[in-house]
Amino acid sequence: MSTAEFPDVSVMDEVFDLHALLQPDEIEWAMKARTFAQTHIRPVIEDDFDKKYFRKELIPLIAEQGFLGMHLKGYGCAGASAVSYGLVCLETEAVDSGWRTFISVMGSLAMSAIYKYGTEEQKNYWLPQMAKGEKLGCFGLTEPQGGSDPANMLTTATKVGDTWVINGAKRWIGLATLADLAIIWAMTEDGVRGFIVPTDTPGFKATAIDGKLSMRASIQCEIELDNVTLPADAILPNAKGLSGPFGCLNEARYGIIWGAMGAARACLDAVITRSKDREVFGKPIGSFQLTQAKLADMTLEYEKGVLLALHIGRQKDAGTLNIAQISVGKLNSVREALKIAREARTILGGDGITGEFPVMRHMANLESVRTYEGTDEIHQLVIGRALTGLNAFS
Repeated sequence: MSTAEFPDVSVMDEVFDLHALLQPDEIEWAMKARTFAQTHIRPVIEDDFDKKYFRKELIPLIAEQGFLGMHLKGYGCAGASAVSYGLVCLETEAVDSGWRTFISVMGSLAMSAIYKYGTEEQKNYWLPQMAKGEKLGCFGLTEPQGGSDPANMLTTATKVGDTWVINGAKRWIGLATLADLAIIWAMTEDGVRGFIVPTDTPGFKATAIDGKLSMRASIQCEIELDNVTLPADAILPNAKGLSGPFGCLNEARYGIIWGAMGAARACLDAVITRSKDREVFGKPIGSFQLTQAKLADMTLEYEKGVLLALHIGRQKDAGTLNIAQISVGKLNSVREALKIAREARTILGGDGITGEFPVMRHMANLESVRTYEGTDEIHQLVIGRALTGLNAFS
């Protein structure tokens, strides 16, 4: 399959022939995602970011592509490979982190929670509707006081007769004001448990967080839970303890490993094109040794990041992926993508801070990606624990 058939071919396709390492079905998913993202999101994303607008009218079109819960099998989901899902994350984040986050919140978090830990009744009811984009979900784990310490959870779920009563608060929850259901994690007398909470339940309130300088074309929210009363069967029976939410977080972290490299590629494409078009001192800036050295170093880190993502994806498909490798990938991809974005900005000069180029938008978004699903420090400690066998978290 020739990439010449598709719009806005990346310079990286020629310098780094990733497709030579992929299977035909994986290339098909990547090109489907690239075509969609470049056709429907890229032309409007700068304006949406500027106006803080989440273009929810694209959701049915995204669902039609099969991207929602695409790595899950059955229940109306595509059953694609982990590598295919990663490639979709890469191509989507190449236009904006917010839209990769949408796919992740739906598939890796909300849908995965039901898929991994729910009953057959819960799966059969919710997952086909979510795969079609008819029902939207969010994932309520992070709390205002907790951040990287979910064990310090203050949200509680109390059994009262045949019902559960939930009280507490969550923060930085994607899609919550649009969601039809929320996966809420709460402390019970048996430890942390997960619940499917329809968002029209009395006592559930979601409020979008304003004033963001990052992820402006997407929605993150605060959730208040005031005596939210649920039937007994709202609980996810197969999730007990923090291993439940962490099992979903690792799915989301996996998508970030690929997605951040998409943002890096977009920055590279922008500055490579600019380096050939802009002239100073009578010749293109790309002809100067210092510029070429910067481009070479950025390309080196991009290729290494994608190869690491592919290696981790192959491990995931083989069922051999461990938690430490997920942390290696997430830590490396986001950290290096940010370095690439910052170096790319220097090549663009003053124009690099404008919306004429996507670099500052990607840079701002990546600051959020660096924080959510585990900060750098959290992943460093996960890797350190794997290397030494010693727990430095407490």
